[in-house]
Amino acid sequence: MTEPTWKVVMDEDGVTISGDRFRLTTNGSDPGRLDSVISELLKVTRSSYGQYCGLSRAIEMVGERWGLLIVRDLLVSAKTRAELHQGLPRISTALLSMRLKEMTYSGIVRTVGPRAGQAQERYELTEYGRALEDVVLALGRWGAMALAAPRPEDVITEDSLVVALRATFLPERAVDVSAGYELHVGSLVVHVRVDDGRVAVAPGPLSGADAVIDAGPLFKSLLTGDVTAAEALASGRVSVAGAPDALDRFVSMFQLPRLPVPVLPGT
Repeated sequence: MTEPTWKVVMDEDGVTISGDRFRLTTNGSDPGRLDSVISELLKVTRSSYGQYCGLSRAIEMVGERWGLLIVRDLLVSAKTRAELHQGLPRISTALLSMRLKEMTYSGIVRTVGPRAGQAQERYELTEYGRALEDVVLALGRWGAMALAAPRPEDVITEDSLVVALRATFLPERAVDVSAGYELHVGSLVVHVRVDDGRVAVAPGPLSGADAVIDAGPLFKSLLTGDVTAAEALASGRVSVAGAPDALDRFVSMFQLPRLPVPVLPGT
């Protein structure tokens, strides 16, 4: 098997790099641009794991930094590039664009038209991309068990909260239940509709909610069962407007698994 070769040509049209299966041309004729082009190519070049394995292929497509978080946010709704960046403020705009191009090429996301009155196109998950939902929810449950107090640089977004609630929902505990909840966590507001073992979670308030829950700083402790609904209410750090048993019923349907988490040295 022969090694692939690249051919480099510099002329008045710019710098052209070509191989058996591709051709790339820079803008401008400055030969010095070759270094920057090579540098950019090195940033995006991926090496295959060399494994004929579905997991290996999946990691190649979405395992790069920020990939699954982009999927997480698109599971909530289609978004413009600017909206994705707002929810993932620590990703550079260049890297976000790169990830979206890669995931579009892989058939995970696609572009759709702008909303009425807007100019920017939006990105949404394809049917193939949406099939990642169970994977994302399972990883979210697994990772949440290792969460301690938020670090100073950590942010919580509406999309991450929506997906967390979807991940912790226990349908078997919601049979014959029909209720709507508005949940406040800090400055974030999301709403939950439960209907006979099914759940719908979305950002924003809910008109006519059966209960409005301000979970305060005890939200995760309620989901893990480390704090009971009665204890949370007695602490004054959690409040509920609605039926007296609303919080107890809510946390019975949204729970994190209780598994031993390895204790890291120094923690």
